[in-house]
Amino acid sequence: METLLISGGCGFVGSNLAVRFKDKQPELRVVALDNLKRRGSELNVPRLQDHGVEFIHGDIRNREDLHAAGPFDCIMECSAEPSVLAGYNSSPDYIVNTNLLGTINCLEVARKHSADFIFLSTSRVYPIAHLRNIRLNERETRYETAPYQELPGVSLEGINELFPLDGPRSLYGATKLASELLLQEYIDIYGLRGVVNRCGVISGPWQMGKEEQGVVALWVARHLWGRGLNYIGFGGSGKQVRDILAVDDLFEFLIRQIEMLDSINGQVFNVGGGPEMSISLLELTALCSEVVGRQIPIGTTPETRPGDVPFYVTDCSKIHSHIEWKPKKSLQDIVLDITGWLRANESSVRKILG
Repeated sequence: METLLISGGCGFVGSNLAVRFKDKQPELRVVALDNLKRRGSELNVPRLQDHGVEFIHGDIRNREDLHAAGPFDCIMECSAEPSVLAGYNSSPDYIVNTNLLGTINCLEVARKHSADFIFLSTSRVYPIAHLRNIRLNERETRYETAPYQELPGVSLEGINELFPLDGPRSLYGATKLASELLLQEYIDIYGLRGVVNRCGVISGPWQMGKEEQGVVALWVARHLWGRGLNYIGFGGSGKQVRDILAVDDLFEFLIRQIEMLDSINGQVFNVGGGPEMSISLLELTALCSEVVGRQIPIGTTPETRPGDVPFYVTDCSKIHSHIEWKPKKSLQDIVLDITGWLRANESSVRKILG
């Protein structure tokens, strides 16, 4: 690989991957393309350039912007409108045009250059109703999967790739699933090499967290700067659970995946931290309080929003059967990394996250 194009390259995931790839392989030409729509993404432009990453201010909705990157060997599709709530009370135009038509544009330029295609999809391709129907036991600080499950693809290890896909899943999830299907067709018809990664919650420094996306960074920031939070939905208990993966560990996984792309071509992987890296909002509050040394007021909003689910933990068994990889960073490591980044960059990010 001589040239890597990262779409969404100024976003949290894209920018961190771009920097890591360039640092690990200085001879590699890394190009980051981003429309800078999300607030805070503009802060990554000088950071990328300092590391030798080329930046193109462009939009995957415009195929001409992708062509401006020139020939490349691999495209890592990290761009997305990532909010599960997108489109519920507004037009679907932006999320459909970005997450679906934008991916088609990326696939077309990949076809033109015979480039490999690494697609960062989402666990949100799994339908909301099925995720809400997982049998759970309520513990003191969290929900846990019950030993017996009626649905396939779910166990004490979490949710694997056999989980049902029938039913509504949000516009975000639907556009990502449609993009997955198109990638598989391009692999079959045009001979591309590609892989789908259904990522759970990824976190780390440079994440401009919001309530609907980037919850760990948001939680740390609010604790650090003494601002309030809310437990939203499911009675306001704060017991909903997600597994967390450090963006640095995602990078290590992708390196190994690219190295063995021939043997896993066309595969779909659920990618996350797994049960050992799972945490509830209540537990995240306790961890942030411990690391930051401050307690903050936590309100409750009992009503559950459209698209919210009480539990998602990644079963990484398929990854372990194909790729030698395991996350290295702990939950405390992630919170400490974010805390250090926030303190070092308070003047530029406090208005966004505070």
